[in-house]
Amino acid sequence: MDLEVFVRGLILGFSIAAPVGPIGVLCIRRTLTDGRRYAFVSGLGAATADALYGCIAGFGLTLISGLLLSHHLWLRTIGGLYLCYLGLKTFGSTPSESAAAHSPAGLLGAYTSTFFLTVTNPMTILSFLAIFAGFGLAGTPGSYSTASILVLGVFLGSALWWLLLSGGVGLLRSRLNLRSLWWINKLSGAIILGFGLLALLSLIE
Repeated sequence: MDLEVFVRGLILGFSIAAPVGPIGVLCIRRTLTDGRRYAFVSGLGAATADALYGCIAGFGLTLISGLLLSHHLWLRTIGGLYLCYLGLKTFGSTPSESAAAHSPAGLLGAYTSTFFLTVTNPMTILSFLAIFAGFGLAGTPGSYSTASILVLGVFLGSALWWLLLSGGVGLLRSRLNLRSLWWINKLSGAIILGFGLLALLSLIE
């Protein structure tokens, strides 16, 4: 039973991470311009945020989930503005033909940036609440062990996606020249900026 729950968590985590949104675009760009390790660490930030929301849903932390949802407009505003900042920064960055040697502080920055972007989208928690309710685990007494296994599966499934994405895209890096990397920066920066503007425009509705 525990193995079945773990496998379901793996599939859920992988499925939640796989759609290419702003985090996916950012990690693809970081793979091509900064190397696979930098991109994978970035993906782990998003996987950690997914696991955090999974914990909130799975352990029935209604006070925290209610607080996040009640302040979702502020969080979406902050997330949208940060996406715009990242888009403009990416658009104006100068590419290098070789992956940079990143310091621990640089890797920490890569991790925290994607964690922040993911966690400022509190509507994600609604997906996890629905998933855990479907499992009959949302705040059910005595279900903490099963919920923990499911959350672990979600984290590892999400991390697996980022590993495959950064590894697969990294195979293309040796075929790219500076001109190609320059265009990748422009295109990915414009896309990330577009996601940020869409997030801000959605607040007007």
